[in-house]
Amino acid sequence: MKLAYFINQYPGISHSFIRREIQALERGGAEIVRYAIRPSKDEVIAQEDFDESAKTRHIITAGAGSILRSIVAESLANPLGVVRTLAAAVSIGWRSEAGLLRHLFYFGEALVLANWLKRDGLRHVHAHFGTNAATIAMLAAPLAGASFSFTVHGPEEFEKPALISLRRKLESAAFSVAISQFGASQLKKLSSPSVWPTIKIIRCGIERTFYKDAGADVISAPNFICTGRLCAEKGQIDLVEATARVAKDIPDIKITLIGDGPMRSEIEAAIKRHDIGRNVVLAGWKTPGEVREALLNARGFILPSYAEGLPVSIMEALALRRPVITTYIAGIPELVSDGVCGWLTPAGDIDAIAAALRKAIQADDEQIAQLGNEGRRRVEAMHDIDREAGRLAGHFSAVLDARS
Repeated sequence: MKLAYFINQYPGISHSFIRREIQALERGGAEIVRYAIRPSKDEVIAQEDFDESAKTRHIITAGAGSILRSIVAESLANPLGVVRTLAAAVSIGWRSEAGLLRHLFYFGEALVLANWLKRDGLRHVHAHFGTNAATIAMLAAPLAGASFSFTVHGPEEFEKPALISLRRKLESAAFSVAISQFGASQLKKLSSPSVWPTIKIIRCGIERTFYKDAGADVISAPNFICTGRLCAEKGQIDLVEATARVAKDIPDIKITLIGDGPMRSEIEAAIKRHDIGRNVVLAGWKTPGEVREALLNARGFILPSYAEGLPVSIMEALALRRPVITTYIAGIPELVSDGVCGWLTPAGDIDAIAAALRKAIQADDEQIAQLGNEGRRRVEAMHDIDREAGRLAGHFSAVLDARS
């Protein structure tokens, strides 16, 4: 089985879940050709991503001559199809958040992608995220005589479905993928019942090598890790506020924020305002190995998000037997149960976050171990990447067989 993966930015420090899925498919015998619009805007620092970058063809860096040749080749080979594609891009663009001009660029990128698909003999392309990558894949697939599918992660797609023509994509795709039951419910809400059988649930996952024989030791020190882009939806400002409250009676609490992003200056200002630089550390992006090591040296993990899909960072923490403090939003409660493998709080409730931190610190080590062991069990049962990739491969095979 041979197919293409198409992503907006790849590889990237925050897209390890895509790399894991691709590599699991390849372990299962699939041949995956990697395409992306552009390299990641975040600096690539991990060897895993350097290796993926060498395997990925990027449209933006292909060179003007190569791009132009692909566009001309498609225009000459199928002028009527190209006109239809242009009409589709304009139709989507008029009503979109990105606007008409950007969709004209998407049209050009779709011609390049279609040319690459035909040149590489690919009959199916799978996009990650329901935004511009899915738009381009949807436009390119008919030109290439191929089918397309895409994975919706949320929350962005669910916040502006009309502006990204999500319903149209669901209706055009051979199938679509949600990463949680919650995600599937949102796709059903946005589509007609006739489309529902094509909506599949394939969960993001973790390799067993990531957590095998790891995490049995409980860390008694009140050290916690928070990983993710520093942005409004992750709620790190609330975490700073909650830490300031806890530090008044537990002065040795330490929160390490791994990641970077547009909210960094606001978070730094909050840390300075509360004078808790000794308690909250901004560590920047780290490699997957460094994140794993940080989790193994922490008592628990915390992610006070306002909006999510189902974060892989939570899966990683639980796989390493680290209880999590997080919010009961989107797909998170499908994995995390309050008092069972961590603590759930209302999004935006600083008092509840502070209370959960105190519970995690004051719990005895035996309780922390029990919570961590249950977290490991749940990840093994629900988020084994090879098992999930095998299910996804079955859907790819069914589509390809139907086109034979």
